[in-house]
Amino acid sequence: MAGLITYVKESFAELKNNVTWTPRAEAQRLTIIVVVFSVLFSLAIWGVDTVFSKVIEQYFNLVKQ
Repeated sequence: MAGLITYVKESFAELKNNVTWTPRAEAQRLTIIVVVFSVLFSLAIWGVDTVFSKVIEQYFNLVKQ
């Protein structure tokens, strides 16, 4: 258990002293870019899924007849 506590303490010390953090304004800007890209990508996937669903539905309707 002492090894785990030492590991956690050393990890926090490394994060505090050795990690270069992105400035807050840049992190916010990049977060917005990621959110916008994620929304656009999800809309594109939804669109393709909808088109494929309609195509498959039409195919099976033709085969069923």
